[in-house]
Amino acid sequence: MHRLALLAALVAILPLPLAVRSAPQGVTATPVALDPADPGLRTVGALRYLGGWVLKGTDRRFGGISSMTIQDGHFVMLSDGGVVTRLRFSGAGAQADYAMSELPDGPGDGGKVDRDSESSTYDPATGHVWAGFETRNQIWRYTRGFAVADGHAAPKLMADWPNNEGAEAMVRLADGRFLVFAETKRCKDGSHFALLFSGDPVEHPDATSFCYKGPPGGFAPTDAAQLPDGRVLVLHRRFSPTAGFSAALTVIDPKAIVPGGAPVVGKLLAKIAPPLTVDNMEALAIEPTPAGPVVWIGSDDNYFFLERTLLMRFALPKDF
Repeated sequence: MHRLALLAALVAILPLPLAVRSAPQGVTATPVALDPADPGLRTVGALRYLGGWVLKGTDRRFGGISSMTIQDGHFVMLSDGGVVTRLRFSGAGAQADYAMSELPDGPGDGGKVDRDSESSTYDPATGHVWAGFETRNQIWRYTRGFAVADGHAAPKLMADWPNNEGAEAMVRLADGRFLVFAETKRCKDGSHFALLFSGDPVEHPDATSFCYKGPPGGFAPTDAAQLPDGRVLVLHRRFSPTAGFSAALTVIDPKAIVPGGAPVVGKLLAKIAPPLTVDNMEALAIEPTPAGPVVWIGSDDNYFFLERTLLMRFALPKDF
């Protein structure tokens, strides 16, 4: 999670019990155009815009979304304060089955710094969910719906990752391997440091490293998800004090990963930058549909009044 300024940092590090506790009641979704000045605009790069919404929850814990998965037809969103939001969300913006909870266990004693969860991934066969924690540089495994923690690991190759800039993106591949991307730790050539686990990191914490080269211009990976064809989409975020937030989406093929070899280069699909609708984009999920994969992108508002929780929906081109 990138801290924008002193005020944002102060808000983000407030102890969760003091800052954001109340009983969950509901969430509203307000539609937004891709381009507020041109509501008819439907394309950005190779993506086709299917709709977007600003989400607001009546529970003060709502927000801070750093990763999300789609489980049994529900969006399961994990915040950077260890709060889980679960809801059904249709393409028209209607919500149902809304519920919020806090992680049942995790690093440390449960404080905000200890539970800075920035990534998550899901195995539909077992229902297990994995969460990556910054600062502690650990990966924890939970049973379906984040119900109970049943294992964790502190991989050696993550031990020296910078505080607050660690396991920002993680994806479980269909073959059982895991990819984990560091936010700012770099390879010698300036590309991003990443890890390939041969299986569940809790059971196989030893990993091999590789380098990932994303879009130029200061973009950092923030989430990843696997497509039905086996390739992986990688979401990126960039912040500039003058230009604000931008986002970028690339695609990579895991077959190109050679530990210790040449960097894996992401193919750019789109950049989303002002004046288009964009925010601190940190969450990515893929929904298989009869018409092809639908990409959902969400933002982390850092519990800061100048940022929003966006949920945006895109279609991919047929040949990309």
